[in-house]
Amino acid sequence: QVQLVESGGGLVQAGGSLRVSCAASGRTFSLLAMAWFRQAPGKEREFVAAISWSGGTTSYANSVKGRFTISRDSAKATVSLQMNSLKPEDTAVYYCAAGLVGSRSYEYDYWGQGTQVTVSS
Repeated sequence: QVQLVESGGGLVQAGGSLRVSCAASGRTFSLLAMAWFRQAPGKEREFVAAISWSGGTTSYANSVKGRFTISRDSAKATVSLQMNSLKPEDTAVYYCAAGLVGSRSYEYDYWGQGTQVTVSS
């Protein structure tokens, strides 16, 4: 069993930066791929970024490529998402997930409660 707790969301102006983090508990954290998804009001949950269990492979949605960076610290059992050049359309609840590597929500078995990110124009 893996429990995930996100932190670091908040309000930022367009063009600004924000870092969200996810703390994981559970012995299998180091064996799992980690990902960030987001869900804006009235929209479906969408993939943002993923990182393999080793940290050696990352993938990003086209909408955030070049602006967001996912990283993990297996020793601390954390995964982070550094978000730069934020846009109002990045406004959403951001969810941390753990499971198989991929970009589809069904590939992830464990989910955090989400953290709100709001980008003002």
